[in-house]
Amino acid sequence: MPRIKAVFENSQGESLTGLLEMPSGTIKSYALFAHCFTCSKDNPAAARIAFALADRGIAVLRFDFTGLGTSKGDFSDTNFSSNVQDLLAAAQYLEQHYATPELLIGHSLGGAAILAAAQDLSSVKAVITIGAPATASHVKHLFANSYRKLQDQQSVQVKLGGRSLNIRRQFIDDLEKYNSVAHIGALRKALLIFHAPLDDTVSIDEAARIFTAAKHPKSFVSLDQADHMLSNPQDSQYVAEVLSAWVSRYLKTNPASVGQEEAARPPIEQGMVIVRECDKKFTREILTQHHRLISDEPIALGGSDLGLNPYELLLAALGSCTSMTLRMYANHKQIDVQDIQVELQHSRIHAEDCADCEKQKTQIELLTRNIRLTGNLSDQQRARLLEIANKCPVHKTLQNKIQINTNLAD
Repeated sequence: MPRIKAVFENSQGESLTGLLEMPSGTIKSYALFAHCFTCSKDNPAAARIAFALADRGIAVLRFDFTGLGTSKGDFSDTNFSSNVQDLLAAAQYLEQHYATPELLIGHSLGGAAILAAAQDLSSVKAVITIGAPATASHVKHLFANSYRKLQDQQSVQVKLGGRSLNIRRQFIDDLEKYNSVAHIGALRKALLIFHAPLDDTVSIDEAARIFTAAKHPKSFVSLDQADHMLSNPQDSQYVAEVLSAWVSRYLKTNPASVGQEEAARPPIEQGMVIVRECDKKFTREILTQHHRLISDEPIALGGSDLGLNPYELLLAALGSCTSMTLRMYANHKQIDVQDIQVELQHSRIHAEDCADCEKQKTQIELLTRNIRLTGNLSDQQRARLLEIANKCPVHKTLQNKIQINTNLAD
């Protein structure tokens, strides 16, 4: 599955980095993943869930909050409010470059963050929490000993999750703003809650608070025997499987969803090709009556490199037609051709003398085709096969004068 490095700015102009796991096939939806407190985008559970969802057609962006992982900024200057703003910046990045996220997924404090951010993201249709507290103020107990020191000091060093971090008084004071579950009751989005009964970091009572505060549709899934970090790969795999099945109910009716489901496939006549957008960059879905493929541009040109670029598709048409024509002729004439390989390249050259050009020294398109034939062939047979290659239907089409009629559909 393709992975794309994402770089975008937070509200303070600092550079945040993330990873976008893209499906190899149809993109059903885009999701935004918020990792646990002080974790990074490389957290094993977050990575495994993102991989599994991408395998099921859901593109997932996970990123490092300000001051964590490879993102810029000072962690001591951050707080829960800035985390929420980072989430909104990540959502804006998806909207500008791909499509608006329809799913928000949050683990631990990241779950509390997505519950807070969801009200500002109208495109979101479903919210999923994993081992999350109902409110951000739940984590205040982690700083109980440090809080007294902050009465006299600007900052203190705390050890969380095996890491030493500096926090300031403003961090703890900011948590007081998030001591209510009222925003959960006003969510107006489908909600799925994952929580482990044995979670000794965030009590399952927090899941009960979220579930009670939320309006329907809401669902709860117990993660039996799992720990808070989902350290067992089977637990994160289970979360991804249940999540993708559950969320399909809330995505399939979305007419603007990128990478439409097969059920939304338009009627296509024999010989017709339909090309439609998969994102707001260059990824395109190509549909025929019975087949589907993806075209794109390389990452260096601003694309996601999920498929052949347009000129590669052109060369592929010529190459495949050449190979088919040669095989058909060889079989018909019973010529011992064991294998056919066609290599093609496209370039532009200056034409020093071109009778059909309006002016001299203009550029013309050059398609170079090299054919490798394997088999017990005489020189005469090879020469004849070369003649046949130049008679393939696509070759003739490209050499004919082509008229293209373009209309705007109603």
